[in-house]
Amino acid sequence: MSKTPRRSPRQRARRRMRRKRMLRRTAITLAAVSAATVAGVLAAPALVSWAPELTAAPAYCATEPTQLATADVAGWRGEQLQNAATIMLTASALGFDRDGQILGVMTAMGESSLRNIDYGDWETRGITNPDGSRTTSIGLFQQQEWWGSVEERMDPATAATLFYRKLALVPDWQAMPPSHAIHRVQVNTDADYYTRYQEDATAVVDALTRGCPAL
Repeated sequence: MSKTPRRSPRQRARRRMRRKRMLRRTAITLAAVSAATVAGVLAAPALVSWAPELTAAPAYCATEPTQLATADVAGWRGEQLQNAATIMLTASALGFDRDGQILGVMTAMGESSLRNIDYGDWETRGITNPDGSRTTSIGLFQQQEWWGSVEERMDPATAATLFYRKLALVPDWQAMPPSHAIHRVQVNTDADYYTRYQEDATAVVDALTRGCPAL
């Protein structure tokens, strides 16, 4: 059985320096998120009770899409993480903090597995609207035609903007269980449907924030 070669003093010193730099970046990121929470336009104070940070998550940066092409967080990879990053950056630009970002990523996980697909429930399961008409759901958030044009719904940033503008109109959404707040926007059949994606969405948002100096 081969033995693992011992690191030289120089290698051990470099490893300690890398750890110190990672801790410093994490502290800066958390401070920036806290500041954004205070100054947020649409978002309320962070709901840390339902979304504790998963400190074991890897570190990437939402503003570096090429970095995410080969990344993996909790089984979500490449294009999926790039779409999650777009959702997060759109939310941040609109004044939503970490908790709002988690809600958006949860939603897209449940609706499209974070893939910008050009089909929906009608094509896959023959689902119809209450009036019997075929559904027209497409995109990351599976938005129907009354949300906007095909081009708008198929553009990840625009689709996320449509989602967050409607979420901002839900009274006291910050005090609701996350899946119930999403349900008020998406109007799906099961208010608890998105709960199963909460842990993964939290891991993704934290991982894509931790690798940035500020988000």
